[in-house]
Amino acid sequence: MGSFMHLLLRRLAPALALLSAGAAHAQEPAPTPPGFEACLGTLAALARERGVPAPVAEGALAGLTPDPAVLSATKTQAEFVKPIWDYLDANITPETIAAGQAKLAEWAEVLGRIEAAYGVDRHVLVAFWGVESGYGTVLDNPAIVRPVIPSLATLACGDPGRATLWRDELTGALTILAQGDADRERMTGSWAGAMGHTQFMPTAFLKHAVDFDGDGRRDIWRSVPDALASTANFLKNSGWRRGESWGLEVTVPAGFDYRLADETTERTFAEWQALGLAPAGPGSFPDGADRRATLVVPTGARGPAFLLEPNFKVILRYNTALSYALTVAHLSDRLAGRPPFTRDWPRGDRMLTTEERTDLQTRLEALGHPVGGADGKIGPKTRAAIRAFQAGSGRVPDGYAEAGLLEAVRAAPQGR
Repeated sequence: MGSFMHLLLRRLAPALALLSAGAAHAQEPAPTPPGFEACLGTLAALARERGVPAPVAEGALAGLTPDPAVLSATKTQAEFVKPIWDYLDANITPETIAAGQAKLAEWAEVLGRIEAAYGVDRHVLVAFWGVESGYGTVLDNPAIVRPVIPSLATLACGDPGRATLWRDELTGALTILAQGDADRERMTGSWAGAMGHTQFMPTAFLKHAVDFDGDGRRDIWRSVPDALASTANFLKNSGWRRGESWGLEVTVPAGFDYRLADETTERTFAEWQALGLAPAGPGSFPDGADRRATLVVPTGARGPAFLLEPNFKVILRYNTALSYALTVAHLSDRLAGRPPFTRDWPRGDRMLTTEERTDLQTRLEALGHPVGGADGKIGPKTRAAIRAFQAGSGRVPDGYAEAGLLEAVRAAPQGR
């Protein structure tokens, strides 16, 4: 086993533990929870209403039992629970860069045709491939990939907060079976039903997957050309701008007003330059008045800063976690031979747990800083509330949520 696989399995250790536990549980005789069979009947009826032939819907769902490991995995998505630097460090290593550059060489002709057809840079596509499946390494590992239909049925019946999402995805998976692009044996994926080399959800597959190798099937499991072209088609359909980048790291001058780093206000590169920002590495800002970007400081004033172009928002359409999108973006740069970030992260900071993030949001609301709902996820509205609190209490208004901020919010008098 090569060093890359060792790295990959180390990164996936928590998920493997969950899946192993689930497999052990499945070997024990256990009754199907009350209501699961009835739920399967409801799911089959929904699929039939949406055009899935009855033999496909009923045959695929017959006799399924819920997978407890799948429900456990909903609480352990690394891109949402790890510090951003840990997520980047795990995915961008000398091994992953070397493996990706080898794939760029191996698939150069296909990638050239995909670039010409869809306008998406090859380094970005291979970065998606690397982050999503280790360049396909995990697809034949039964300890990691799982049958998609049982996973989605488990989620549709056992995750009531997102039941509509999972029912839509399950219906999509059954539609794929009915259309003949895959069979049940081939249709494997993550615990959440994300499939193939670049981890397409079933509904995304139906909208964006393409048969790039011309064999009559959209096969994102066994055909690298189909998988990478499907990803390029998704990005193009989501608004990818040919010839533009995702953005770049920048330096920020002393005394900068971090309220301008609000993640939503676009300015031209010339306007950002006039405010004292400059590229952190070699090169210069793009020319042209139509090139605009937003300023983002994921870990506040003590960490790296980035000007993000519209293509970065397209990456977020693939996965809404900022750490994920920045990892894909930076890996694409490293595959192209560009240098690492110039400024390190504040690695000594303690990140907040989900419960602490929810507490922070609740307290900010009570202080008169609306967050749009206390859900434990730090998004633009919560960061805006943090900046308002910071500005009102004499702190740098950078919107960064960490343990020290929570302590300050907890100590603030209520009713202000």
